[in-house]
Amino acid sequence: MSGTHTAAPGSTSATPGGILHLVRSGRAASRADIARQTGLSPSTVTQRVDALLGAGFLREAGEGVSHGGRRPRALEVDPTSGVVATADLGSHHATFGLFDLSGRLLASRTDAMDIGSGPDRVLAWIADTAHDLRAEHAAPGQDLRGIGIGLPGPVDSTTGRMVSPSRMPGWNGLDVAAELRARTGLTVAVDNDANLMALGEYDASGSSGGQLVFVKAGSSIGCGIVAFGGVYRGHHGMAGDISHVTVPGAPHVLCSCGRVGCLDAVAGGAAIVQALRRDGVDVDDTRDVLALARDAHPLATQMLREAGLRTGGVLATIMNFFNPQRLVLGGILGEAEAFVAGVRSAIYSDCLPMITDQLDIAVSVAKQSAGIRGAGRLVLDALFDPAHVDLAVR
Repeated sequence: MSGTHTAAPGSTSATPGGILHLVRSGRAASRADIARQTGLSPSTVTQRVDALLGAGFLREAGEGVSHGGRRPRALEVDPTSGVVATADLGSHHATFGLFDLSGRLLASRTDAMDIGSGPDRVLAWIADTAHDLRAEHAAPGQDLRGIGIGLPGPVDSTTGRMVSPSRMPGWNGLDVAAELRARTGLTVAVDNDANLMALGEYDASGSSGGQLVFVKAGSSIGCGIVAFGGVYRGHHGMAGDISHVTVPGAPHVLCSCGRVGCLDAVAGGAAIVQALRRDGVDVDDTRDVLALARDAHPLATQMLREAGLRTGGVLATIMNFFNPQRLVLGGILGEAEAFVAGVRSAIYSDCLPMITDQLDIAVSVAKQSAGIRGAGRLVLDALFDPAHVDLAVR
């Protein structure tokens, strides 16, 4: 049987917050669409839409598509009523973004920082930078409404607290969202950086309904999973943590977790830098390694390919188990041809043909903006949570 699904008039999608969600998701663009989706009477739809217009959540934007009769007034999220700032934190740098409420990126920048300087200094800096971005790039009246943050460590999705993050002294057990909310009074949303990169990549590539595995391969290696249009976090938010998977046959290098042979310790950018230094090669960071490889430095190229093979060997198990549509390689190592070639080689060698037959293995299209885009989606979803919107218009 086929037909248009409509919600019961008392359901959550029929409240003002639910109606806003229908417009944000693209499922409704006019009052008539909303009436069809919700089963509400035209007069009730008008009343609730007018409340959303008055509260600055929606605006009318010209005429929509006619289904017979007069063309309806089109509805869209009002981008002029505020902005949100985002921060994608790494070990030694942070990328910031400023988005209007429709999700359009207004400005971005990357600054140096040290995550090891502790949460007090870093969170104060994030708050200051967010206000600076708003002052520099937002229009008059576009107040800062929220901040979204990608963190380079595990975040327990049930408590919001960081769990044993590597190389982040002072952050363990911290509820970063609550801490920054107390400092700023704004809506704050946080997640692991790889999760947000996966979400940002998913949105940037225009995917719909499929499954995506995103690998953040930088100084360390992480992974985010998107399924059914959203991040899959697992029971406590630890889904996708491939950093501490033991790599068979890899050197017995001690990892920050106290075990040996973890993927992060034998294939991450920091591990490659350390290995090259032990062999007398003068490199400061992962970008130096990539520069050497572009100049055909044999040892740098070999180590990048070995790192790709080890990463691909771990990912092959995930591909066989999860059978996603897309595997996307992001982070700075995703820019290295030797690393990408190693990953591809291991995937095609270790996966069943039926898994790789229609698997799209690609390099990130969102690139450095993946994390801030995912953080933008996260904080806007929090800001426009239907229950919060219902309270605001009430």
